[in-house]
Amino acid sequence: MKKYPCFLLAVFLLLFLVMGISPASRSVWVAEVIPVVLVAAVLTVWSRTFRFSNWSYTLMFFWLACHTVGAHYTFAEVPFEWFRELVGAHRNPFDRIAHFTVGFYAFPVAEYLVRKQYAGKILAGIFGLFFVMAVAAAYEIIEWQYAVIIGGNDANDFLGSQGDVWDAQKDMFCDTCGAIASLALFYLVRPWKGQG
Repeated sequence: MKKYPCFLLAVFLLLFLVMGISPASRSVWVAEVIPVVLVAAVLTVWSRTFRFSNWSYTLMFFWLACHTVGAHYTFAEVPFEWFRELVGAHRNPFDRIAHFTVGFYAFPVAEYLVRKQYAGKILAGIFGLFFVMAVAAAYEIIEWQYAVIIGGNDANDFLGSQGDVWDAQKDMFCDTCGAIASLALFYLVRPWKGQG
């Protein structure tokens, strides 16, 4: 399982290449994949000095994959009709699910702090939660400003609010719920005990 991060990276790169072919909007795709590329690059470089647990890499992969798919279709247009009907939603819920996976990054943040002995387990979990909440709020502000600058249909496609005036707040709530869920898993699997 030592090669597991390399396997996930290969799967991500394949997905990234396929989803880069004829996206719904090239300008939206570029804007959406910038954070994906940055996170993937940082994780790749960082893996030379610190190896997260396989749990962390798996959780981080979920967001990379969801965001890459959302960038291709635009989040409001991801073919997710079956799930929308299953949960009885009036809008495409893919965006909310992708935001939930943002919260998964609380797990590797907490793991890093505990394994490097920068914080105890409880404080590391609190910091992981607050880290996700801060990133979620910052992203919503950046998203808003990008939409104001770019304007037009691309702004609407990038925001993906689908007419919901509370979209930003609900997105941040989903990020936070994902963080809480991943931290529950963090305390359950205790990655500081090994590389599981």
